[in-house]
Amino acid sequence: MIMDALRIALLTHSVNPRGGVVHTLELASALSAQGHDVTVFAPATNGETLFRTAPCRVVYAPVTDSQAGTVALVDARIRALKRSVGAHGPTAFDVLHAEDSISGNALAELKEEGVIRGFVRTVHHLDHFDDPRLAAWQARAYRDADQVFCVSDTWTREMSGRYGIAAVTVSNGVDTTRYTSQALPADEALRQRLGLGAGTLILAVGGVEARKNTLALLDGFALVRRALPLAQLVIAGGASLLDHDAYTQRFIQCAAQHGLSLGAHESIVLTGPLEDAAMPALFRSADVLAMVSVREGFGLVALEALACGTPVVASAIAPFTEYLDDATCFWATPTDADSIAAALLRVIRGDSAIDFAHAVPALLARFSWDASARRHVDAYRAWLAHQPLAIH
Repeated sequence: MIMDALRIALLTHSVNPRGGVVHTLELASALSAQGHDVTVFAPATNGETLFRTAPCRVVYAPVTDSQAGTVALVDARIRALKRSVGAHGPTAFDVLHAEDSISGNALAELKEEGVIRGFVRTVHHLDHFDDPRLAAWQARAYRDADQVFCVSDTWTREMSGRYGIAAVTVSNGVDTTRYTSQALPADEALRQRLGLGAGTLILAVGGVEARKNTLALLDGFALVRRALPLAQLVIAGGASLLDHDAYTQRFIQCAAQHGLSLGAHESIVLTGPLEDAAMPALFRSADVLAMVSVREGFGLVALEALACGTPVVASAIAPFTEYLDDATCFWATPTDADSIAAALLRVIRGDSAIDFAHAVPALLARFSWDASARRHVDAYRAWLAHQPLAIH
């Protein structure tokens, strides 16, 4: 019989600050605060640790196999997670929850071998892979799951309509104690360290990726620079397991064609992965967040920026249109550089104000990690109620 406090294993694919890893740690914190026994499993190489201290037990799965190329790297992480979770035995956890395709495949293999009863999986978004093995891994991770969660209604509908998977929407949250508009002395130190100037700062988060639509943002930024020659584009993050080198090279070439230089104190600053404590300060330092992705699972960064008092320009596509509106963001057509530039300039010039007094606080109040954790627990219990007796 399941006790009121659930034993929950949350599996993530990395120790780096990617969206799914952030989701894992925030959910782990909220579930732990509600009295559940939570363990986070994360693959790690060479003594790596999570980018943020977890409020619960953490098991690092040693990645010891060859990592030459993306396929080998993914395979090594699947094996590492499978070994670590399998070593705990079939009755260690009430719920095994995969946050991505890598951990989903580790659990799918354990399920096929009869080591575990089953598992649940969060689909944040799905990618297109030319490599057949990567594509097969992605498909197996949701097809073999007993229950799929999505962080937006957009992806819940996508999973049903395109893939025939009956998913459940379990929304994200935002930590308004971490992300706040209250300036701190360390904010200026961060600006100095990253080489951020006194001009307008346009921030994008997630690195240089096709999914993030960074090339179109670059074209839009080049148009902004015609009106604001001192403006800087700051692109933070980028700790991805996938290979974005070709797209990054295109970005560098296009920047040169626009006459834009890269580096500290230059027109474009690529920060790379940053320490966790730096992100709220970076949001506060920016004049606007550009979230012009062509595909997102939810777009949590938009809420984090708004919580820091930073206006947001978002793609006028789902899932952004699910929870943002004219009072909480500025819209841009992500395929149109002129539209991106126009929206950025409207924010910078103050042509139309986001309602930070009423609409933004109301929006943030709708998305708490406590509420997300309670929704997860309800979904866990609904799934467990239909499971066979535990393996002994």
